[in-house]
Amino acid sequence: MNYSPVIDFIRSLYPNRDFIPLHEPHFGGNEKKYLLDCIESTFVSSVGKYVDRFEEMIRDFTGAKYAIATVNGTAALHVALKLAGVGSGDLVITQPLTFIATCNAISYCGAESVFIDIDRKTLGLSADALETWLKENAEEEFIGLEGIEGLESLESLEGFRAAQLSQPSKLSQQRSTQPVAIHKATGKRISACVPMHTFGHPCEIDRIVDICTRYHISVVEDSAESIGSYYRGQHTGTFGKLGVLSFNGNKTITTGGGGMILTNDDELGKLAKHITTTAKVPHLWRFEHDMVGFNYRLPNVNAAIGCAQMEKLPEILESKRSTARAYQDFFAGLNGIDYIPEPKDTISNYWLNVILLSSLEERESFLKQTNENKVMTRPAWILMNELKMFRESISGDLSVSKEIADRLVNIPSSYQT
Repeated sequence: MNYSPVIDFIRSLYPNRDFIPLHEPHFGGNEKKYLLDCIESTFVSSVGKYVDRFEEMIRDFTGAKYAIATVNGTAALHVALKLAGVGSGDLVITQPLTFIATCNAISYCGAESVFIDIDRKTLGLSADALETWLKENAEEEFIGLEGIEGLESLESLEGFRAAQLSQPSKLSQQRSTQPVAIHKATGKRISACVPMHTFGHPCEIDRIVDICTRYHISVVEDSAESIGSYYRGQHTGTFGKLGVLSFNGNKTITTGGGGMILTNDDELGKLAKHITTTAKVPHLWRFEHDMVGFNYRLPNVNAAIGCAQMEKLPEILESKRSTARAYQDFFAGLNGIDYIPEPKDTISNYWLNVILLSSLEERESFLKQTNENKVMTRPAWILMNELKMFRESISGDLSVSKEIADRLVNIPSSYQT
């Protein structure tokens, strides 16, 4: 098939451009001003007013009670999983259609990914597939807290998680009164579920949280791509125990690199701030650390860019919705290509616009023609279960994921000036 009409239409959205990127950052506000102020202040590392201000702006925008800035989205996800209680040898449910960072963060915890199919409409984890797999493969068991110093008095699951961070090896060996989901075939604990809001489209997150709650599984939302996306009026990343955002250079807004942990849990919010700043005990001059922490704090210089970007976010989101509407109207009249709109009951940030070609062969032809004509398009990521590191992972029926991955293409989605 000749895709010249598609190429011409994309060029009409981004006129006077020789090369059209997939998604480039937009710097149209106070970025230079705030960067200069940051440099002149000499506070360019992990301490400074812009880090605090950036966190406050994210809290206000998302409605999360706590927002903790990190060096990147992967670091945010790593810490969020630790806070959710994920430990060595655990199983963590996620989707195969995701960026490698999702599974990398799970692996950092010594845990193993379990791949469950995606929903055809949302491109995120399927609530139906999740519930079916858990009914067939999970059972309830009680794990223990005996013999762990100071833990007997902790009645909350949050206290259990905090203790797991400081004494993980002991927790993994004990049995007591905390209900958990156990994988029948292996006897391993299913400690968390990580659904992703794929390309900015919210998944059916309320059902996923409800299912996981019934099975005593913590939900950590991979909202890396979905700042400005809402499910039934609530911002993504605020449904589960924790959520994460990314501010990589190709995201809706950027800090160059950067991430954010979101939570409404008082104990987890405070603990997230503590362990991402090397678990240093506050003191005027002493360097005392009370647990193994991480040097994951976002530098002030990156946060300065983030503050300027947040000021422009509503404008950026509206531009991206305008682009999405134009694409949707165009592809409605074109045979052989299906456009993926925002799912029902959601507002998507349309980070990357998504189309489905009729077959793998047509997808390859489309990619070849567009990229040869300097219009950057990209397929979805290789499914995680097909990568050599994860080929032996536990998986459900992934037929929808396979079909979508063979047909999916992301098309240029940058802010239109």
